[in-house]
Amino acid sequence: MSKRWTPKIEPDKNVVEELSKAININKVLSGILVQRGVTNFEEAKKFFRPQITDLHSPFLMKGMHEAVARIEFAIQNNQKILIYGDYDVDGTTAVSTVYAFFKSRYQNLDFYIPDRYTEGYGISFMSIDWACNNNFSLIIALDCGIKSVDKISYANGKGVDFIICDHHLPGDEIPAAVAVLNPKQKDCPYPFKELSGCGIGYKLIQAFAEAHKIDSAEVEKFLDLAAVSVASDLVPILDENRVLAFLGLKQLKDKPNDGLKALLEAYPDKPEFTVNDIVFYIGPRINAAGRIADAKDSVRLMTNEGLEETRRIAYQVNQHNNERRSFDQNITEQALEMVEKDQDFKNRKSTVLFHSEWHKGVIGIVASRLIEKYYRPTIILTESNGMATGSARSVEGFDLYSAIESCADLLDQYGGHTHAAGLTMKLDRLPEFIDRFEKVVAKNIVERSLTPEIEYDMEIPLRTITPKFFSVLKQFSPFGPGNLNPVFMSKNVWDVGDATIVGNNHLKLSLTQEDGGRIFKAIAFGLGEYYDKVSQGISFDICFTIEENHFNGHVNLQLNIKDILFK
Repeated sequence: MSKRWTPKIEPDKNVVEELSKAININKVLSGILVQRGVTNFEEAKKFFRPQITDLHSPFLMKGMHEAVARIEFAIQNNQKILIYGDYDVDGTTAVSTVYAFFKSRYQNLDFYIPDRYTEGYGISFMSIDWACNNNFSLIIALDCGIKSVDKISYANGKGVDFIICDHHLPGDEIPAAVAVLNPKQKDCPYPFKELSGCGIGYKLIQAFAEAHKIDSAEVEKFLDLAAVSVASDLVPILDENRVLAFLGLKQLKDKPNDGLKALLEAYPDKPEFTVNDIVFYIGPRINAAGRIADAKDSVRLMTNEGLEETRRIAYQVNQHNNERRSFDQNITEQALEMVEKDQDFKNRKSTVLFHSEWHKGVIGIVASRLIEKYYRPTIILTESNGMATGSARSVEGFDLYSAIESCADLLDQYGGHTHAAGLTMKLDRLPEFIDRFEKVVAKNIVERSLTPEIEYDMEIPLRTITPKFFSVLKQFSPFGPGNLNPVFMSKNVWDVGDATIVGNNHLKLSLTQEDGGRIFKAIAFGLGEYYDKVSQGISFDICFTIEENHFNGHVNLQLNIKDILFK
């Protein structure tokens, strides 16, 4: 698939020069910092050395005083408290954080994760009935609830109070809960709007700890769970999220939660984990329990104390993940076959596929796979409880949530973000939905959004890349949305004769840019199609990131090539 190469806006040279002198780094690196909004010494210090004190006061968040007061009332009156959360990584890390924090100081509480198949996403009537029947007076809902107006009204009628801790976009009406913690509320003065669901939960326990003069270390021990949430939910790694990710990854390395430690034991050769590692190794395993079996296993994993029992749970979670991968592969193959057989597909701007027997737990992953292949807004649906239910994923620059909202009258339930969403509808409405969704996408998507883009930070000669350069670049991490690993572009490079195809169509190269110049090892995943040209010694341009390659105890710099362009 062809890609667009787009340079970022060139930073102000005077600002770059001043910053370069102020912090004594290469102008290429200071230029990238300026592109990211870091323009002076103090901002650079905060960027490179995040501190726990950089977090905002939790009491700046609308509803926080009311939330803490309601929890205090419940504890003083020995009321039963239920910690409730979604079944994905963000939801289960949020539940684990809040449940473990309060469990260590109050025993009359439990946790609840809705069943993906019988209850679906978010707060369910079934869960409220269960809470009522088991005498729970207060439910703290994490990573869900901001649109559950009818559910909260139902709970109020049964005498069950709710505190909602959510980060999804609110609707026109806010549920009538005792407290609603969501920085995205229009009248919420909280200065950072992009916390994850677990991040909101972290702010709740931070507020409770401050109000009760509990040692901050009792809150900070949950930083690793917060980092897993930030990475897995793909929230921007800026402001507070950068602090949580930076300090949480450090804790993941030095003193992880027993459950995470048990999962990490599968990777004994990794000296430390990055955001990317969480996304590809840890997150899918935590997610797999809710996709294949019971998401409560993930909470048990992250709240259990004692490594041996935790290892047993981790083994089960890993088994769930292996099963998930099998479902994922089979359904992806079926979906690709359906697309290839559809004669009208090449003229469509969207992909919407339905199969009644697909496993509900992996359809979101399949949607992402199809975007990798065809790059257009995608919805994958299956049948569950007599309804068509699905997961949607978008492409850069297209507001998927708004497109789905345009079809709201056809839907029984929907929710999510600009780039990812979930939806449920009656089966007989599916044909009309597919037709209307395609029309909405075709009308609103711009042509450039149908071609994947590589946005690169700087064009540099390869000789710029030195161990000192990389040691500073590495400190730009943690990388993720809002602070991506810098992408560079270099022109007129060539392979010195070592080009080979490895693995599943990957290209392994040894590149130089000048006769007698330094040779750089490189890997180009999925770009084996270029082997014939590359092996002939023809020069080409590359977009790439720089990384460390750990192999057999050796560590070397390696270029990770994102795309190749021949003149």
